[in-house]
Amino acid sequence: MTAIDTDNAPFERPVASELRRGMADCMPVLLGIIPYALVLGAQASQKGLTVAEVPLMTGLNFAGGSEFAAIQLWTSPPHVALIAAITFLVNSRHLLMGAALAPYLRHLPKRKALPALFVMTDESWALGLADAKARMARGLEPAFSLPYYIGTAVIFYFSWIFFTTLGAALGPVLGDVEAYGFDMAFPAVFLVLMRGMWKGFRAARPWLVSLVVAALTYLFVPGAWFVGAGAVSGLIAAYLLAGDE
Repeated sequence: MTAIDTDNAPFERPVASELRRGMADCMPVLLGIIPYALVLGAQASQKGLTVAEVPLMTGLNFAGGSEFAAIQLWTSPPHVALIAAITFLVNSRHLLMGAALAPYLRHLPKRKALPALFVMTDESWALGLADAKARMARGLEPAFSLPYYIGTAVIFYFSWIFFTTLGAALGPVLGDVEAYGFDMAFPAVFLVLMRGMWKGFRAARPWLVSLVVAALTYLFVPGAWFVGAGAVSGLIAAYLLAGDE
């Protein structure tokens, strides 16, 4: 990786410094990710996945929410079409996340932008976007610091694989890891991310629509349809309400 190639950034930091800055900024969030990575690995092992299969799943898919949904639906033999459909719906939020990030990636060639999008998670996206907006406010170009983003994403990627694998290895010993309360880390991390992105009630209306629809579907419709209902309703609400912003 070379230094950022811009002529308009006399105060731009070296790549190594930006990488370290990204790694440092992701550490508080990483502490919240580790517990539910252990929970996912333990649940996967209880569903029959081996210690070798868990990192294969978490490394190739790398999307915690859809992996939890897939494990909940996992049977022997698995209903592949249902799991793939739910995974797509859960990950469909990445369409909006990618669209929000796209204006900041225009200076990047596809050979850099596409791998960066592969390792995009809610956490790296939120940190990268917030950093880009902060850099833009300071007049730095390009606003999006790829080394900073990679610094966060790579830490999340390898930590996720390592701790889900560790959870799979320790799961049979620990038993029901949810009894330790580790699963509470999952919503806690998202609440912290939402707090950092909060722009007021008006901008949060699609979140509210998604929450209400998912909750009602969970109460009245059997199965995992609440996942898809929440995702689709949130996307539709964001599209319909976009004109009000």
